[in-house]
Amino acid sequence: MPRFLLPALCALALRPALAPAQTSPAQPAPAWTNHSRVLPDELRRLPVALTLWHTPNPVYPVPNPAEPGGYLWKHQTQVRAEMADLEIVKCGSYIWYSDAGWQRNLSETPAEFARLFHCPGGRLKRGVTYTFAKNYRYTDSAAHLYGGDALWFVIARDAQGQLYKGYGLIETEAEVQAPE
Repeated sequence: MPRFLLPALCALALRPALAPAQTSPAQPAPAWTNHSRVLPDELRRLPVALTLWHTPNPVYPVPNPAEPGGYLWKHQTQVRAEMADLEIVKCGSYIWYSDAGWQRNLSETPAEFARLFHCPGGRLKRGVTYTFAKNYRYTDSAAHLYGGDALWFVIARDAQGQLYKGYGLIETEAEVQAPE
């Protein structure tokens, strides 16, 4: 073996393996793998014990007074535990704006949920409605107006650790409505 080859092979053998951050990033797992089913994967098979809804629904864009030329879709989201007191595990949404179907959108931690929905400690009391009053969608110009659907969800657990879900669809339309 040539003299220069042996040190090169030793150096390669002693070199640390590439850390995961140095390798090519893995593609995130699709959110919705079974297109014969309506719900994204993480929501399937969980029992429903929460009611979640949006008002108004559908919602249309209106001019954004805080950003000239911009628009916003003004709506609020409410959630209520129906069967028992529950503790938030996760809150978020999926969006559907193309033929690709449900895509991951937002994911809120229990602390973020508690702040947005004014729900102390992220603990839902049975029968109490918690509201995210300004759950708005924004765009900076009329050129970026597009319609789409968003599936908001909440995953929560009871005192025994059983997970439950609640979900609600909001239709966001692209057409600006004339003032009433």
